[in-house]
Amino acid sequence: MNSIVYLVPAFGLVGLLYTAWKFSWVSKQDAGNEKMQELAGYIADGAIAFLKAEWKILTYFAIPTAILLAWLGSQEGTPDNPIHSSPLIAVAFLIGAIFSATAGYIGMIVATKANVRTAEAARTSLAKALNVSFTGGSVMGMGVAGLAILGLGGLFIAFYQIFAEGKALTSMEMRTAIEVLAGFSLGAESIALFARVGGGIYTKAADVGADLVGKVE
Repeated sequence: MNSIVYLVPAFGLVGLLYTAWKFSWVSKQDAGNEKMQELAGYIADGAIAFLKAEWKILTYFAIPTAILLAWLGSQEGTPDNPIHSSPLIAVAFLIGAIFSATAGYIGMIVATKANVRTAEAARTSLAKALNVSFTGGSVMGMGVAGLAILGLGGLFIAFYQIFAEGKALTSMEMRTAIEVLAGFSLGAESIALFARVGGGIYTKAADVGADLVGKVE
């Protein structure tokens, strides 16, 4: 395997370092007066409570699915239709699910922080408000990209060494490594799908709640 492949996870780490740097910058911005910070705290608490409830439910999906994938990966198939997989696909699936949930957590935290700080910045300058909001968005974007590159690159190197060390790129061993690696994408996409649906329901409920509070007050 070309040594340049080992740089791929390193680029993922660079992306995560950039994410941490921008997250720190957003956190240092002025969060407004006491009332604004109080409301922002309520929003953040609700968001974290939602994430915890969602993760608990998703655990009931992820673990049985991983067990099923491990069992399917252990099957040999038939001589005419062999299965080029491994029980390690379950490990790749769970790592993908964890990385996807981590990306969602990063996005939720930075969104709640950037929300109130953008509102405070808008009181003085539209340009400053745009800078805060776009920087907050870049944290999520770079976080997702960094985690994806780190996960795919790291797992590819690991599975290549396990299944296809010294083999040709067109070999059956390489095919096995790639098919096991697909478990990472499956895990990440599965969690992202449920998070998107659940998040939409949560935000709609929060919107209705805000309307009711506005009418009462």
